[in-house]
Amino acid sequence: MDPLILAAWGVVVMLCLIMLRLPIGLSMLVVGLGGSWLIFGSLAPLLAQMKSFTYGQFANASLSVVPLFLLMGQFAALGGMSRALFKAAEAFLGHRKGGLAMAAIGACAGFGSICGSSLATAATMGQVALPELRRAGYAGSLATGTLAAGGTLGILIPPSIVLVIYAVLAEQNIAKMFTAALVPGILAALGYIAVISIQVRLNPGLAGTKEPASRRERTDALLAIWPVALIFLVVIGGIYGGIFTPTEGAAVGAGATGLLAWAKGGLNGKQLLGALEATAVSTGMVFMIVLGASAFNTFLALSQLPQELASWVGAQGFSPFSVLWAILVFYLVFGCVMDSLSMILLTVPIFFPMVSGLDFGLPPEEAAIWFGVLVLLVVEVGLITPPVGMNLFVIHSMAPDIKLTDTYRGVWPFVVSDLVRVTILVTFPVLTLFLLRL
Repeated sequence: MDPLILAAWGVVVMLCLIMLRLPIGLSMLVVGLGGSWLIFGSLAPLLAQMKSFTYGQFANASLSVVPLFLLMGQFAALGGMSRALFKAAEAFLGHRKGGLAMAAIGACAGFGSICGSSLATAATMGQVALPELRRAGYAGSLATGTLAAGGTLGILIPPSIVLVIYAVLAEQNIAKMFTAALVPGILAALGYIAVISIQVRLNPGLAGTKEPASRRERTDALLAIWPVALIFLVVIGGIYGGIFTPTEGAAVGAGATGLLAWAKGGLNGKQLLGALEATAVSTGMVFMIVLGASAFNTFLALSQLPQELASWVGAQGFSPFSVLWAILVFYLVFGCVMDSLSMILLTVPIFFPMVSGLDFGLPPEEAAIWFGVLVLLVVEVGLITPPVGMNLFVIHSMAPDIKLTDTYRGVWPFVVSDLVRVTILVTFPVLTLFLLRL
C-alpha cells in the first residue's frame, strides 16, 4: 500500500480506537508501531528502532520540567496557597457587583502561575471558591462557568506544561515560549473579568453582594500571599532573566513550595508521599501519551505525509492567514472531543512543517513561537467548550446539584471572550511578541 494512503488510514484507525475508549497514548502507540511495521515491510527495522526508542524519547532533559511543575502544583495546594490567593482577591474585589467571581478569576491566574496544569487549577480553585460563590448568592451557571473558564489560566499563564511539550516538539526555547505566553495570559484574565462585569450589569440577579473588607483584612490578605508572589518572581523571573534554565527553575519552585507547605503545617510524611504518588501518576499518564505520540509521529514521518501536505498547501496558493485560520478552526472543533495535550502531540508534527513554510512577515523563530501561543489559546478554548470540555466536568463533579446544562450556559460568554482574544492576537502578532523582542 502507498505510504500516504497508509498514513491516512492510520489516522482513521487511531480516531476509531480513541472513540472506542482505548487510552489515547496506547491508541497512538499501537497505530504508530503497526504503521511503521507495514512501511518497513518486516519486523527487523522496527525492532532495531524500538531498542532505543523509549530511552531516546525520555532522555530529553527538557521533559524533566513536567514532573517538577506537577509536584510544585501539588505542594501549592497542600500549602493552602489557593485559599490565600482567593482571600486576597476577595478582600479587594468581593464587595463589587460580581466581585467574588472576579476574585476567583484572579486567584486562578495566581495559582496557574505556580501550577502549570489547567485541570489542577480548576479542581483546586473549585474547592476553595465554589462554596464561597454559592454562599454569597451567585447563580449556579455563573459560578461554575467562571471557575471552569478560570481553570484554563493554569495552562495559559506560565509555567505551562503544554507549552513545554510544544517547545520540545517544535524545538523552541522554553523560556522564550513562557515569555511570549505571558501577555496573552494576562489578556485572558482581564477578558474573563470583563465578561463577568458585563453579565452582572445585564442581569443583576446572577450575583449576590458582600460587605467590603476592612483595611486590616486587606493588609492581612496581602501578607498571606507574599510567599506565593516571591516564589513566582523567583521562578519565572529567574527563567526570563537567564539566571537558571526552566528545569532548574521548576526544581527551585518545587522546593520552595514544598518548604512553604511544610512551614504552614500542610505537609507531613503521609501528605508528602501522597503528593509524590499523585505526581508520579500524572507524569506517567503524560509520558505515556508522549511515547504514543512519538511512535505515531515516526510513522507519519516515514510515510512523508506532513511533508507532502506542506507541499500541497504551498502549491495551492492559499494566503498564509487563510491556512492559519483553517488550522485554528480545526483545533477548536477537535478540542471539543480531545484533551489539550493529546491534540498538541498528535497535530503539531503535522501542522508545524506546514506553518513553517508560510510567510507571515516574521522571522522563523518568532513565527514558531507565535503559532505555539495561538495553538495553546485555541486548545485552551476546547477545555471549556461543550460537550466534552474537561474543565466543565471537573467543576460539575464538585457541584452535582447544578445542572450540566446550566454550566454549559454559564461558560459560553467566556468562550466568546476567548474567540475575540484569539482574533486580536492573530491580527496583531506584536501583542504576543513584544516582550520577547524586549
